[in-house]
Amino acid sequence: MTVAAAGDGGRASPLATKVIVAGGGLAGLASAAVLGQAGFEVDLFESRGFLGGRATSYPLQDEVIDNCQHVLLRCCTNLLDFYKRLGVTDAIQFHRRFHFIEPGGRLSTLERGRLPAPLHFTGSFLGLDFLSMGEKLAVGRAMAAMMMDRDDLDRITMLHWLREMGQPERAISRFWNQVLVSAINEDLDRMAASHGFQVFREGFLASRDGYEMGVPVVPLGELYNLSMRNVRLHLRTPVEHMSSAGVVAAGRTWTADAYVCALPFERFNAVVPDAGLNFDGWTHSPITGIHLWFDRPVTDLPHATLLDRTIQWLFNKSGGRYLQLVVSASRSLVEMPRQEVIALALRELAEFLPAVREAKLEKAHVVKEVRATFSAVPGLERPPTESRLPRLYFAGDWIRTGWPATMEGAVRGGYLAADAILRR
Repeated sequence: MTVAAAGDGGRASPLATKVIVAGGGLAGLASAAVLGQAGFEVDLFESRGFLGGRATSYPLQDEVIDNCQHVLLRCCTNLLDFYKRLGVTDAIQFHRRFHFIEPGGRLSTLERGRLPAPLHFTGSFLGLDFLSMGEKLAVGRAMAAMMMDRDDLDRITMLHWLREMGQPERAISRFWNQVLVSAINEDLDRMAASHGFQVFREGFLASRDGYEMGVPVVPLGELYNLSMRNVRLHLRTPVEHMSSAGVVAAGRTWTADAYVCALPFERFNAVVPDAGLNFDGWTHSPITGIHLWFDRPVTDLPHATLLDRTIQWLFNKSGGRYLQLVVSASRSLVEMPRQEVIALALRELAEFLPAVREAKLEKAHVVKEVRATFSAVPGLERPPTESRLPRLYFAGDWIRTGWPATMEGAVRGGYLAADAILRR
């Protein structure tokens, strides 16, 4: 479901025609896009010189690289709607096959068959070589249990639920862990079971195509380099203070009829001290992106998930010579020196791709997003978009979007704020 359908072709209320948005990440951009298309005049303030927040790109020598490979699933309806509003849907390439590689190079492929959902993976799932038949049957029983409602999923971890369902340890590490840690950016023993359920229900069980993985074919920053109707951008202009009375930025006070704060939660209370939000106990989960350029192609796979090692995913960015590797919830790498991270990546990659052993590494780059997402632990109380302050709304992946901290969650947060203003 798309949250802010009301923004399509809408008209600004005569009681509120100007809006200020603080934050140029996905949530702020999504709010601005909807409100601008609905006829509001929007001023968007971003502290950095580029847009996209934690899903962006930047120049590196003669390359433009993403801070980390970001992907979406076909079930991310709000993110797809946002890309449509920006006119960049052609820049997203969808893939129907997931490739799993074991150390040694054995390859398994998961893709839908002819059966209707939720049985559409039956054929290829039964053919996966990296799980035994007993492990596959156990996963199937757990999938069936996911179709039933429970009222404690926000209070228990995903690992707790999997063990309650009697999942074998190898099925947990090779299947559940591979899918969910990458999707939610948190370890199974930390993430709330509700988030794990949502990924599988929305992406793998609800429809035949919800699992399809979309990968941008251009650097992420290029997705936002288009003008948005009725939106004025103020880059390199950090918001210093925000309330329902105005915004202080660039040495002056700006006023509007409504305000959207789309800043990260760790910056929120310093900028909006009167909102009364409590982030005690909130922590971050890191993501590490490792960029490797070789002197020759080392794979022809477009992407793959790597089993039983630190590196979780590889993405083929340029004919098999430039690979981007991703490690989600990468706490073990945060303090590791750059050269050790690169050495670890090369050592592990050679176990899956024999061509790496013969190739020469021409250059490498490591990006550690220490504050990539909030940690989606059980019992986390996330605030709604409505503030106790009049005319002030919250947007971000950290508000009560119904989704974990993903690009879809961020856009949903932005749409919820815009929709609240439209309804007002």
